[in-house]
Amino acid sequence: MGYCVFCEIVARREPAEVLYEDEQVMVFRNRLRWVPVMLLAIPKEHMTQEQLWRDMGRVGEVAVEMGRKFCPNGFRLLSNFGFDAMQSQEHAHVHILGGTFLGEYV
Repeated sequence: MGYCVFCEIVARREPAEVLYEDEQVMVFRNRLRWVPVMLLAIPKEHMTQEQLWRDMGRVGEVAVEMGRKFCPNGFRLLSNFGFDAMQSQEHAHVHILGGTFLGEYV
């Protein structure tokens, strides 16, 4: 494995606005600001999207908790898998989106 920005954030070698952290999971603000709330929930251990989605475990629990906390009127959880879906980081992650009406799916 080469350089992984999410592993670097976990190790505190790259900056991030961390909103939640425990032994297994970290949640921080996404640098992208397409909607008012754009958070990323990641496992601290490097794994692929496929590995994470086979067992969401603590990452899923925390993603829902953070969605409820930061988007009380509703939120969307999503992950991108592969190039065509615009996955930009190999490290597993779940997007938590909200803070506004998100509209219909594309």
